[in-house]
Amino acid sequence: MNKTLHILIIAASFIFTAASPGAETGQMALLGKDRIRDCAGREITVEKPFSRIISLYGAHTENLFSLDADDKIIGVGRHPDWPPAARKKPRFSPHDGPEKFLAARPDLILVRPMIDNGYQALIRRLESFGITVISLQPGNVDEMKTYWKILGRLTGRQNAAASMIETFERGVLKARMLAEQIEEKKKVYFEAIHDKFKTFSPGSMPFFALKCAGGINVAQEVRPVRGTNIAEFGKEQVMEKGLGIDVYLAQKGPMNSVDVADIENEPGFGVIKAVREGEIYIVDEKIVSRPTLRLLEGIFEIGEILYPAKFPELEKTP
Repeated sequence: MNKTLHILIIAASFIFTAASPGAETGQMALLGKDRIRDCAGREITVEKPFSRIISLYGAHTENLFSLDADDKIIGVGRHPDWPPAARKKPRFSPHDGPEKFLAARPDLILVRPMIDNGYQALIRRLESFGITVISLQPGNVDEMKTYWKILGRLTGRQNAAASMIETFERGVLKARMLAEQIEEKKKVYFEAIHDKFKTFSPGSMPFFALKCAGGINVAQEVRPVRGTNIAEFGKEQVMEKGLGIDVYLAQKGPMNSVDVADIENEPGFGVIKAVREGEIYIVDEKIVSRPTLRLLEGIFEIGEILYPAKFPELEKTP
């Protein structure tokens, strides 16, 4: 093993093990053997694993399948997209009345802060009937691993959660070792919302993926918008960086339904090196912005885009 590779492995090991249980960042945390705290500050004692779960966020659903806890899911949100088996589960929506939820007899409803804050009357009504509601959504990769541990605790799948984290860490380490071998790294602009000229904030999952893949973010000095993972980076700023942008990445999803032609035809974007040279690539939002194991796919897909001779295609998550 060469010296550079040995140092990289030691550094990665430190990063992945530095945070101890109960001391994770953010409101969401493990508080001990049987207690967790969610994003709303609720503290829940998990006396036994929950067995009748309604998941109203696609990432929760996907992670429950990854934990092999899909047998505990009795309902999912209106638009489950992954894995395909999730589409066979009964559908629920915050727009449904409490009666539909109550009729299903759930013992746990998993939401995220957007639902928790936007449908307070429904949430309080369900809680008044003794149904546990838990709001979870990690904001960065460290919180994502805590989040997986919490889902493992809620479902009695702690070992599966530990395995997910181990798989993720191995994949990240592999990507970083590949990126370490690249001498001339490409400079990248990573678009979050095209029509508002926004990028991602430091610490966000998309920028984590870009860094692991060996890309240099040209929009590093940005601040989050209202505590989100989105940051302002105006059109003029993008154009000012234009000559130094080797690759233009854009996530595509509900919040950014963009395609290559939109970027090519944006007035003034002809000054951008990547646009002139046809180095514009669209990446699925679900593999760069969602806190699931498919973030590994996002890392390796970006790596393939930037350095096709160095990065192999990652085997897709089943």
